[in-house]
Amino acid sequence: MDRMNPLDASFLAIENDTNPMHIGNVSIFEGPPPSYGDVVRRVAGKLPQVPRYRQRIRTVPFLLGRPVWVDDPNFQILYHIRHTAVPSPGSDDQLRNLAGRVFAQNLDRGKPLWEMWIVEGLQGGRWALISKVHHCMVDGVSGTDLLTVLLDQSASVDEPAIEPFHPPREPSTVEVLADLVKDGLVQPLHALRGLPALARSPLPGGMSLGDAGRSARAYLDMLTTPTANLNGRIGPHRRWSWIKSSLDDVKAIRQSLPGTVNDVVLAVITSGFRDLLLSRGEEVEGRVVRTLVPVSVRTEAERGTFNNRVSAMFPGLPVGIDDPVERLMDIERQMNGLKRSHAAAGADSIVQMAGFAPPMLLAMGTRLAARLPQRTLNTVTTNVPGPRYPLYFVGRKMLEVYPFVPIEGNVRIGIAIFSYVGGLTYGITADYDSTSDIDVLTDGIVEGTREYLEIARRRSVSAGRNAAARSGMATAAAAGGNGHGAASGSRHANGSKPGQARKATRKPTSRRKGAA
Repeated sequence: MDRMNPLDASFLAIENDTNPMHIGNVSIFEGPPPSYGDVVRRVAGKLPQVPRYRQRIRTVPFLLGRPVWVDDPNFQILYHIRHTAVPSPGSDDQLRNLAGRVFAQNLDRGKPLWEMWIVEGLQGGRWALISKVHHCMVDGVSGTDLLTVLLDQSASVDEPAIEPFHPPREPSTVEVLADLVKDGLVQPLHALRGLPALARSPLPGGMSLGDAGRSARAYLDMLTTPTANLNGRIGPHRRWSWIKSSLDDVKAIRQSLPGTVNDVVLAVITSGFRDLLLSRGEEVEGRVVRTLVPVSVRTEAERGTFNNRVSAMFPGLPVGIDDPVERLMDIERQMNGLKRSHAAAGADSIVQMAGFAPPMLLAMGTRLAARLPQRTLNTVTTNVPGPRYPLYFVGRKMLEVYPFVPIEGNVRIGIAIFSYVGGLTYGITADYDSTSDIDVLTDGIVEGTREYLEIARRRSVSAGRNAAARSGMATAAAAGGNGHGAASGSRHANGSKPGQARKATRKPTSRRKGAA
C-alpha cells in the first residue's frame, strides 16, 4: 500500500460531477495509423516502468485517513485504451470537439485513473492520441517525464517484451485500517522529532521563517487588488480550443523586450484576456486577471517519480494597462518579486504542513474552498517545457502536442502551454455554458503575439540603425568630420523617436464563433 500525500489527496477530494480533475493532451502523429493491437502491445510493454497505471485507489472507511494506492487485481488494459475516428474531412475543429467531450467525462474511480483514445481519420493521413490521467497521479512536469517513458526517441520499433502482471493479494479493510494506525503514529513522531531543528534550519528553497511570513503578507497584499469579472458557476460540459505558436517567436520578443520566456507567454495571454473583457463590455482600468501559475519544486533527484511536487505563485495579469510593453514590464516586476520572496517554496511548505491535519478535515476544507464564491483567483496558467527532440510512438513521429488543464470551483477558464521541438501550443479549457466567446480569447493571444513581434522587430531595426549611425559618426570623426548629420533626427517608420513604445490601438477580434 502507498498512501497519497496531502496534495494528491486534495486533487481527488475536490473532484465532483462538474469538476473532473484529470490533466491530459492531444498528440497528433504522422500516418498511417497503427493497428489497435500494436498500440495495446506497445503500452503494455511500458507499464512496468509506471506501476501507478495498474493501481487503483482505496478509500479509508469513514475518511479516517488519506486514500491509498493498491494494485488492481482485475486490471484490464483493453478497458483503458479506446479506438475511435472522426468523420471526413477530419478537421482540427472535429478533433477539438471530440477531445472536449472526452475531457469532460470523469474517470472511473473503481479502476486505474487513466484513459487513452486512438483517433483515426484526420486530414493528411494523420492520427491522434487523446490521453487522460488524474491529477492525483501526476503533475505537469512529471507528466512530461512520463511522456518520454511512453514514447521513443527514434522511429525504430522493437517488439516490446510484455511481462505478466501478478498483483499481490488486495489488502483487506482491517489491513488498511492497521496501516492507517501505524502511519498515524509514526509520521507525527518523525515530524515532532524534527521540530527543534526546524527553528534553526532554512525552509525548502533556502527560505527562512521570516521569509515565510513576508511571503504570506505578500499574498494578502496581492489578493486585495481588484480583479476582473470572470468567475461564476461552472457546469459539467467543456469547451476546449488550442493555438499553435512558435518558441522562436517568443525568444525573438524576449531578445528585444524585457522579461523571461515565461513572462512573454504571460504577456500575450494578458492580451487575450484584455480583448475578452473589452468585448464583453467589462471594466478593465485598474484591474488584473489573477492567475495561479504552478511552479515545480521537484529536485533533480525526484525526476522520474510520478507524483505531485508542485507549488504556485499568483501574479496579476495587468489587463488594465493599455500599452503592451508596459504590460510586459509589469509582469516581469511581479514575477521577479515573487521569486525573491520565495513565494513558491512557501506555498509548498504550507501544502506539506497539511499532512498534520486530519484527512477528513483536509478533504472537507478543500471541497469548501473550491465552492466559496470568491473572485480573487480568475484563472490558471501552467507552462510546461516539453522535449526539444522529436518523439515517436509505434514508429510514427509525433508532430504536435496540445495540453489540457482542468477547471474547478468557480474558475471558468484555464490555460496550459506546452513546448515541443520549437513549437509552442496553448490549450484553453472553458466552461461550455458561460464561455461561448472562447475564440475571442484565443484570437487575442494570437494577435498579442503578433503585436509583440512587431514591437520587437521595430526595436531591433532601430537598434541596428542607431548602431550604424554611431559607426558612421565614428568613421567621420576619424576622417576629420563631425558626422552629426547622419544621426540627427533618427525616427521609426511610425514617427516615434528611438526607444518610444507604440501605444496599442488594436481592438479585440474574433476569427470564428462557437465551441472548439
